[in-house]
Amino acid sequence: MNRKILGLAGLLAVGVTAAFGTAMTAAPTTALAAATLPPVSELMADRVLGDPKAPVTILDYSSMTCPHCAHFHADVLPKIKETYIDTGKVKLIFRDFPFDQAALQASMLAHCAPTERYYPLTDVLFKSQSTWSRSSDPNKALAQYGKLAGMTQDTIDACFASKELADAILNSRLTGQNQYKIEATPTFILNDGKERVEGAQSFEEFAKVIDKLLK
Repeated sequence: MNRKILGLAGLLAVGVTAAFGTAMTAAPTTALAAATLPPVSELMADRVLGDPKAPVTILDYSSMTCPHCAHFHADVLPKIKETYIDTGKVKLIFRDFPFDQAALQASMLAHCAPTERYYPLTDVLFKSQSTWSRSSDPNKALAQYGKLAGMTQDTIDACFASKELADAILNSRLTGQNQYKIEATPTFILNDGKERVEGAQSFEEFAKVIDKLLK
């Protein structure tokens, strides 16, 4: 089954992080975080996979711990990339929709990585999802992937400690829920809602929808 959203009633009123309870609360921001990380607005800037001028935009709402999302990134996205993204017809923008603490921390790590390594790291995290997500210490497991992406331990520690970044990601999730009525992951919004694809769909299903928008 696809991952269904948790209840978010009263989210803004009580504060984004607090609404998820302690299980979704990052550690307090530290001086190290403030000294090491770029501004959150920079960390949260859209990472575009493909030509920014491509006529079709896919917003990929996924949770880093969602198995169906991992399947899309491992098995379907490479075909979309070869056929549509690398040819300038489609661009993809990943939008975080975390369901648990491990997914939130993985999303934070990806945002803290060098911009050019965002999608390579996201790809690796999805492909190794069953390893780090089931670890007794997911943060420690995630840190190893961060180092492979060129991040220092200090940067990784600062990243995981940033409550501001955690709240920004959770606010982005809330925006997706309110703007596009996201109810499960993965959900794909094409060209600002003209088309949408939900769940673990085949490349052929994506091709059908993309080709419709390219006409």
